[in-house]
Amino acid sequence: MKKIFVWDLPLRLFHWALVILVSVSLYTGLTGGLTLMDYHMLSGYGILTLLVFRLAWGLFGTRYARFAAFVYSARTILRAARDLFHRSGEPYIGHNPLGSLSVLAFIVALLVQAGTGLFANDDIFTEGPLVHLVSDATSNQLTRIHRTNVWIIAVLIGLHLTAVTFYEAYKRQRLITPMITGKKIVAENTAATQDKGHRLLVATVLLALSAACVYGLINYV
Repeated sequence: MKKIFVWDLPLRLFHWALVILVSVSLYTGLTGGLTLMDYHMLSGYGILTLLVFRLAWGLFGTRYARFAAFVYSARTILRAARDLFHRSGEPYIGHNPLGSLSVLAFIVALLVQAGTGLFANDDIFTEGPLVHLVSDATSNQLTRIHRTNVWIIAVLIGLHLTAVTFYEAYKRQRLITPMITGKKIVAENTAATQDKGHRLLVATVLLALSAACVYGLINYV
């Protein structure tokens, strides 16, 4: 066995920052209250910034962070589902086929949640920064989607935690540690191309641009 560098630092920071902000958004959104809703909106802006960054990093990031590295064919996904309960199976350095579906589902669900939140209202004291761009009926419809989609996100979180536990306990594949250290243990004969460095400057620029886009969207549109 050998260790290879898989998850770059920007991707790992994105992952754990998203965990924190989604937790804050779920708590504040479900609890309610004027003060908590202020934090809810701020965490929503943070999530939207991270998602814009992730989309850019999926194009310009290191090898295993790019979308091209974990978009699999339907046949490959079905084969992975069939072999799910086999302890030994085809090794995947980055996201495995089922894991890639989870990532894509999370991105879509969170984009829907953050996007609808910009136009949502609670009919009391909180409304999204772009609510003035749509009619009351449209805002109410988007609010209903926002409130319903949160349960889809909750289901995805539950499935994700179950899958991580399953892979860690049953298949003996470490998923948590690599997302902390960036390194993954693979078979000695596994072929892999390791990226040199973390491209921190590129990631910093992309994150700054993402934050600027979200700031401009909520303040000047």
